[in-house]
Amino acid sequence: MKIYIYLILCVLFWSGNFVLGRFVKADITPLELAFFRWFFAFIIISPIFISSYRKIFKIFTKDYKILLTLAFLGIAGFNTVLYIGLSMTTATNALIINSSIPILILILSFFILKQAINKRQLSGILLSTAGVIFLILHGDLNNLFSLEFNRGDFLVILSSSIWALYSVLLRFRPTELSDFEFFSTIVSLGLFILLPIYLYQGYTLEHEMALIVDYYYVFIYVSLFTSVASYYFWHQGIQSLGASKTGQFTHLMPIFGAILAYIFLGESLEFYHLAGIVLIACGIYMSLLTKQNTR
Repeated sequence: MKIYIYLILCVLFWSGNFVLGRFVKADITPLELAFFRWFFAFIIISPIFISSYRKIFKIFTKDYKILLTLAFLGIAGFNTVLYIGLSMTTATNALIINSSIPILILILSFFILKQAINKRQLSGILLSTAGVIFLILHGDLNNLFSLEFNRGDFLVILSSSIWALYSVLLRFRPTELSDFEFFSTIVSLGLFILLPIYLYQGYTLEHEMALIVDYYYVFIYVSLFTSVASYYFWHQGIQSLGASKTGQFTHLMPIFGAILAYIFLGESLEFYHLAGIVLIACGIYMSLLTKQNTR
């Protein structure tokens, strides 16, 4: 039961990241948001990294390929590409694309991990995907024809694919590292990858200090809740349930997004929200009921 609470909190925090990202997109560039997100996340977990640096360095010399790959995908790549995509597309389009992550994880697990696809699990994923689409289309299929796709949508597709691949490749992470030791390792590596790209932009120190002071609450949220807490919860979910089942919980994001928009942006909750929630809940329930080991 605890692992389900972890995953629900994880996607709740990530949903807040969407709302917050829309709120500050005119004032904070995607690269600044991604860099400072991981910069402050590293500061939070630095005591763990410092206390275990000998162990981390020893394991890194042995497993540097998979650690660099996971850092590039999950830290440097996914968030940066997502933030850039969100600056050029609507939240509606992004949520539709984001709902493909469970299916992408299932497909990649089949090819990379040779994991068989369970019929009940596939049915659950398709049902919850239908619920997401129904929710975002406001219960009216005619709205599908009014959607327009642009370059930002393709970037969100790329970011979703990056996250799905990251989730599947977590299967090969070094088992000698604890969850927080592993997390501090890939955060430090991802930050190292982002640093030269960030410096190349030519931001002034004065501008960046003013940005941090003005938007400290944004960086606290994205570093502490969206990064440290959510990544820990997500990794716990994959270890306990497997990548395919854990990926199903991303279908909760449109629900949380609608609720957060209602609370913070004054948007209304309609009947189609309830219908979409029922479909998504049934789909997740069907997927989690499967007896097949999907790890």
